[in-house]
Amino acid sequence: MASPSNTHSQTRRQLLSRIGTLAGSVALYQAMTSMGHAMGTDFAGPPKLSGAKKGTSVLVLGAGLAGMLSAYELRKAGYNVKIIEFQTRSGGRNISLRGGDTVTELGGATQKVGFAPGNYINPGPWRIPYHHQGLLYYCREFGVQLEPFIELNHNSWLHSTGSFGGKAVRYRELAADFTGFTAELLAKAVDQHKLDDLVTPDEVAHLKDAMQGWGALTPELAYTKGNISSLRRGFEKPQGGGLNGAPIPSDLMNRGEVWKSGLWNWMAFHERLDMQTTMFQPVGGMDNIGKAFTRQVKDLLQLNCKVTAIHQDDHGVSVTYNDMQHGGVVRQAKADFCVCTIPLSILSQLDVQVSDGMKAAIGAVPYASSVKLGLEFKRRFWEEDDQIYGGISFTDQPISQISYPSHGIFSKGPAVLLGGYMFGPAAYDFAGMSPQERLEQGIKQGLAFHPQYRKEFLNGVSFAWSRVPWTLGCCSMWSEEARKTHYKTLCSIDQRVVLAGEHASYVGCWQEGAILSALDAVTRLHKRALGAA
Repeated sequence: MASPSNTHSQTRRQLLSRIGTLAGSVALYQAMTSMGHAMGTDFAGPPKLSGAKKGTSVLVLGAGLAGMLSAYELRKAGYNVKIIEFQTRSGGRNISLRGGDTVTELGGATQKVGFAPGNYINPGPWRIPYHHQGLLYYCREFGVQLEPFIELNHNSWLHSTGSFGGKAVRYRELAADFTGFTAELLAKAVDQHKLDDLVTPDEVAHLKDAMQGWGALTPELAYTKGNISSLRRGFEKPQGGGLNGAPIPSDLMNRGEVWKSGLWNWMAFHERLDMQTTMFQPVGGMDNIGKAFTRQVKDLLQLNCKVTAIHQDDHGVSVTYNDMQHGGVVRQAKADFCVCTIPLSILSQLDVQVSDGMKAAIGAVPYASSVKLGLEFKRRFWEEDDQIYGGISFTDQPISQISYPSHGIFSKGPAVLLGGYMFGPAAYDFAGMSPQERLEQGIKQGLAFHPQYRKEFLNGVSFAWSRVPWTLGCCSMWSEEARKTHYKTLCSIDQRVVLAGEHASYVGCWQEGAILSALDAVTRLHKRALGAA
């Protein structure tokens, strides 16, 4: 017999496998990154750092959110700070693509973004949960205007190639029927005393009432075609005015096919804490967060510098880098301490003088592959033809999902939607295609939802994170075993070097992870500096 821990591990693997099979790569990614971890974060306010020894210096490596926030808080505390960044821009994975931008990936493929003025796509982070209070705090502090991000739309589409004849169904129809059929079975089982060994007499009446209301059941505890169910799933002929205004109820789906389809996974997806409403996005593009952070530390930034080595001793830290802005000349920067936010996928390839345990931790965390497609169309046909205003449609095809813009609703002219968001094997498959092939696949698969795709398509851009030279992947993907073995070491101060970033958090793949990690790192570094002073 398997031990409880082995049984738990096997059950977890089976569940992840089922999620990946039925619900697609995004659900698998979300489950893997957060299963077993509370997604509500522990932000309790900015750090209270005081008493820094005058003249103490800190080098920050990387100008993503973790790096810039570390620099901001350390300078505020009295440290002399300098930021060294590989890219010619700050913001890290906090990025938006607009018309006129250029995307060049490993292998040399280059795309020129052709979006109309005002249109954009966020190839990295694109939404902020309400409980990511660390990020939301600094957005308020730095003047970032936010607006609601529509995650769940009951009028969006759900699609499974092997169910309902391969045709997409409305989320509201699937959700109403799944809930109704399930509630009916449970209510009747209780009514027929089949659960007497599980339900007390006092609970019976309450449970029947709850199932009737939750499942839109008739007084006879049946989920049937009629006005009650149609007020959830929608009418065949909607309510109208005048003599012929009476609605016609809609037919229910086949009960067995509802359960077999696996599309109910997307109902559960929206109930997860990290996907619940309300969610937010910056007005005008996610990179407005990076720009706001940049304004706080702009004078500390040294861009276009490629770090090659990080050495340290009892007296300080020495960072060797190529100054690409001046022909790649080799330079050195020295400081008393270092906050390193370089992604582990890159850091693991550098000459880093840290303990063997820290080296093992840096090398223990692979990075996920992810691909996003930004597709621009002549008009908002999803709004005009389908009455879909924001939200996400899901499919078991490789593109996994389509996300409709939450901004600019009802506006005229071209608009951009997220035409695909791939993780895992699907992302590697798409990353191996040419940019044009990726767009063609996005259009072809998107036809399962919208027959208008080809006629309305204008242009598009794809972003394959595994082909991005400064990160070589989307975000860290800790396994449970790796986290158990290496996480504490990775987050510990190694002599005079401390790491920060989403990889040094339990909120991996979210900007909140970078924020919380940075705050933790600078707080502990400050204590170390006071002790060393």
